Amino acid sequence: MKSLHLTFCALLAAGVVLPPLLEGGMALAGERTVTAPVPRQDVALKPGPLQTAVFAGGCFWGVEGVFERIKGVKAVQSGYAGGDARTAVYQIVGSGLTGHAEAVEIKYDPAQVSYGTLLRVFFSVAHNPTELNRQGPDSGSQYRSAIFPQTPQQASLARAYIGQLDAARVWPAKIVTTIEPGKRFYAAEGYHQNFLRLNPDYPYIVVNDLPKVAALKERFPQLFSARAAG
Repeated sequence: MKSLHLTFCALLAAGVVLPPLLEGGMALAGERTVTAPVPRQDVALKPGPLQTAVFAGGCFWGVEGVFERIKGVKAVQSGYAGGDARTAVYQIVGSGLTGHAEAVEIKYDPAQVSYGTLLRVFFSVAHNPTELNRQGPDSGSQYRSAIFPQTPQQASLARAYIGQLDAARVWPAKIVTTIEPGKRFYAAEGYHQNFLRLNPDYPYIVVNDLPKVAALKERFPQLFSARAAG
């Protein structure tokens, strides 16, 4: 079944303006969220150049919307990771045959927020890491839960944290997140960027993604920024 996400994106690409929700329309739904524990292994906060993290957790609109609201995050963009440059195109990625996942690239200040903290948010409110090749209404390998470490240290921290979460049974099922080093990130088309922020009334956003941002604010108020990055 074609996902609601793909349908909306296809309409956007064709230049069709989607209507906002009517008053009394769909209520907030969203995926289950948790408050994952602080990572036992992490990098200490210290001044330095901006660092990069790349995560995939279903539709990139919502994942971008979560991470752009974290203090210390300076920029977030939606895109694709896992495949090659030739197929980093939304309509092709939607086939599920490219190796790409919808992903977000996060630029963050290591003096303000750690990679471990970003992992904690990723596994708490950005998506459900126990769903295999799907998130919410979207299905296919392009919606898989994945981490694309930019350094060997990031890969090590991600593996350690997944082990910590599984041992603690933070989620009721085993985490299926893959760790895929050495994969380049490709920015998505312009109409995908800042989508949640620019289109807060679109039904897909209201039902699937705004609850993630609300969960970030509720579960991690110390991390939440009233102003989006970028």
